[in-house]
Amino acid sequence: MMTLLINIAEKPSDADYEAIFKPLHAYNVHSAGDPCIRPVALLLTDELSNHVGGLWGQCAYDWLFIELLAVPAEHRGRGYGTALMAQAEDIARSGGCIGIWLDTYEFQASGFYEKLGFEIFGTLGDHPVGQKRFFLRKRF
Repeated sequence: MMTLLINIAEKPSDADYEAIFKPLHAYNVHSAGDPCIRPVALLLTDELSNHVGGLWGQCAYDWLFIELLAVPAEHRGRGYGTALMAQAEDIARSGGCIGIWLDTYEFQASGFYEKLGFEIFGTLGDHPVGQKRFFLRKRF
């Protein structure tokens, strides 16, 4: 068997990511079946057709993971976040998902998600130091 070395990628590339993803994905497919990964992107667009925020995630293994949700500060409190989450939930449900999960920081919006029916299922303290990171889920 060949000996492996550990190298630090100073400027990680897409190819570096794929080198790590490919064997992990193969193992996961072998162990748990095809995750049927489907990206989800909902874009907030201004009147000049500029993309200024939105929601980014992926459906995999019967759950939608929301990686990013961003509404520009000047547009917060006007229902855009709620509308994005509702649309994402519709996509997840219609795609056969059984729930949505995400993470957020204490200084961000855990209360917003809880109002939408999410529950905290995990907390990471001191991330960043003195604050918390919350992991939330909403099962349909």
